[in-house]
Amino acid sequence: MSEWKKRCAEEWSLQGAPMPDSQDWKSVYDAKPLGRNLLKNPSPHGVSKDTPPPEPDLHGVSRRGPPSFQPDVDFSGWTTSTETLPYDRSGIPAGAVICQLPRYSWFTMEQVVDLKAEGLWDELLDDFQPEIFIQDWYNENRLHKSIFELHVKLLGVDKITVISEHSAKPTEDRSAYSHTWKEVSYVFSGYGPGVRYVHFQHRLKHQYLNGFYEALSSDSSVMVRPTKTSA
Repeated sequence: MSEWKKRCAEEWSLQGAPMPDSQDWKSVYDAKPLGRNLLKNPSPHGVSKDTPPPEPDLHGVSRRGPPSFQPDVDFSGWTTSTETLPYDRSGIPAGAVICQLPRYSWFTMEQVVDLKAEGLWDELLDDFQPEIFIQDWYNENRLHKSIFELHVKLLGVDKITVISEHSAKPTEDRSAYSHTWKEVSYVFSGYGPGVRYVHFQHRLKHQYLNGFYEALSSDSSVMVRPTKTSA
């Protein structure tokens, strides 16, 4: 066994995993694809789950302002889009005069992780099928009952075929407020052969009503863990 292959096997506990001699193990070792976050720029809003989320100021406008006007926000590595939602008139009695309604929008951030470009190899993904751990954090607030969605897909070599997928759409308890970060996570295992890409997408709800209010995300993560599945 070559020195670099031995290092990979020992440091990542890959006993029993397929490790063909044809693989460039020094490149794999340098890439360190196992046990690290494969997402680029995982906290583009500039906040961390290890510190409390920012509070709105006294005027009801987020200190951070709309994303498009935030010079301290860097969305590099992400594809972003905004979907403005129609006004919600449910629950308004017929004939009632409403001067103003909140306007909501979904702010979507997504990126695709190329697992082979990050240093993983076909035999590991197809036969060993290590766990793919997904984790995300968003700030609790009373903006709306639904302020966060997570959608993750494991894709085949064509970047189109969906081999496995997971979605999370948590509902907020607006009667309680602890001003904290909330975790959403999932582990893909036994997903079958052919996975080459991970499509990571989350959606954050924003509100306009006498100011701008936003949901925030932090420390998003896609991590391949050297764990043998039971499949």
